[in-house]
Amino acid sequence: MGYEPKSRSTESVKGEISNLSSQIFDVMAIKSKVTEPGPNVQPCESGDGGSAELNRIRHPWSAYGVGNDVLEKGMANLRQGLPEQGWKIEKVGDDGSRNKNAQILAVHEKTLSQAEVTWLKGLDGHEPLIEVNLYSRCFRSVGASGQG
Repeated sequence: MGYEPKSRSTESVKGEISNLSSQIFDVMAIKSKVTEPGPNVQPCESGDGGSAELNRIRHPWSAYGVGNDVLEKGMANLRQGLPEQGWKIEKVGDDGSRNKNAQILAVHEKTLSQAEVTWLKGLDGHEPLIEVNLYSRCFRSVGASGQG
């Protein structure tokens, strides 16, 4: 059964994703630096040629500036705490990369937003961090300036 994208205002979906993003950081429960960029709008690929009118909100950010011991605790806190916040964990394992980075894939059961959380241990010489990618479901933008 296919998914029929709902008509929603971009601002309301951005707000929803911002709240879920804050929730993930709170559940992580570590003191770290966090990258700044907020949620942004991306077109959805629908496969039927009508993707121009469908969007999703993506919010990528990273927790960094701490050691792997702290990041490991953050990942453990997410595995334990996300289900209590309405998230269904779909996968816990490695991300398939050469470094076998630890990864959690989860879906928020109410909004069906998806989170990909990857612990990059810095084995390649880069700073260790936890990378979070949060995506809304595709939606039809309403209230845009004269479009739609």
